[in-house]
Amino acid sequence: MIHVPFPPSKAALLLDFDGTLVDIAPTPDTVKVSEGLVPDLLRLKDMLGGALAIVTGRPIAQIDHFLPGVPHAVAGEHGVMVRAAPGADIQGRALPDVPEDWRRAAMDIEACFPGAHVEHKKAGMVLHYRKAPEAEPDFRALTASWPVERSGFHLQDALMAIELRPLGVDKGTALRELMVESPFRGRLPLFVGDDVTDRDGVRAAQQMGGAGWLIPDDFPDAKTFREWLHGLAEGRGWGV
Repeated sequence: MIHVPFPPSKAALLLDFDGTLVDIAPTPDTVKVSEGLVPDLLRLKDMLGGALAIVTGRPIAQIDHFLPGVPHAVAGEHGVMVRAAPGADIQGRALPDVPEDWRRAAMDIEACFPGAHVEHKKAGMVLHYRKAPEAEPDFRALTASWPVERSGFHLQDALMAIELRPLGVDKGTALRELMVESPFRGRLPLFVGDDVTDRDGVRAAQQMGGAGWLIPDDFPDAKTFREWLHGLAEGRGWGV
């Protein structure tokens, strides 16, 4: 089992949500928070002096819904929106708008394939085909026709999805922004995620002297990761 190379007094924990803290669900609103997860996160937050954050592709409001009162800070939509502390103002970036004709075309494909889903975000969107794999070629043909970089965006594959995100926004940048804020400042980041979009967070944590791990590379699945997290909450697996 993975051992954290330093004690809680030196650590900050920054975690992805979907596929990491919760199992992947058919749709974003049907995820289940397992029994025991919230108490474990609250114990860890106390051990870490508050330095617990969620870094997610979801909007901040959804994390508040699923984990009310748990994380000290949340970076939503890969860092498009960042709330550094409970009750603090949400800081957003000046970012390009997704062209309306792109949204309409994606929704036309959604309408043609039951189970396909277009997730609209403040500064981007995600084209989900987990429940309609036959929609993938149409989504890919559509996105290939968009001048994404010229419009200030880039495309990234996710788990059974294609994500349109603003250039210069990723989980590594979000992690670095949070790490200059109290109570994260001066600590070493631990980042865990499960998707291609989480690799930026892993790299940033490692570059800052901390550590980063991915599911399934380092943990076989989210359940195993939650069991490891439970051990940390009980004081097991920390360095000195």
